[in-house]
Amino acid sequence: MSLPLILGCLWVLASAITAMLPMRMQFPPGITLLIAAPVLLVWIGLVHGWLWLAVGLFAFVSMFRHPLRYFLRRALGRPAPLPKELQD
Repeated sequence: MSLPLILGCLWVLASAITAMLPMRMQFPPGITLLIAAPVLLVWIGLVHGWLWLAVGLFAFVSMFRHPLRYFLRRALGRPAPLPKELQD
């Protein structure tokens, strides 16, 4: 198995562990995983082709749909309320 796929598997495991954390503790590892994902996806795409890039991108978007929706709304200037767990 190639290094990008091994790192991709480790990324998935780290994402699953992060998802099991309480909401307040998800932010630091979640942001790190969110930033690392495009680099890892491009690397997988370069080594294994666009089809595996598309599969990885679909998995990434499905796992991070709420943070991506939040950042998209912020970028478009629309209101982006935080979940109740994050509000003080």
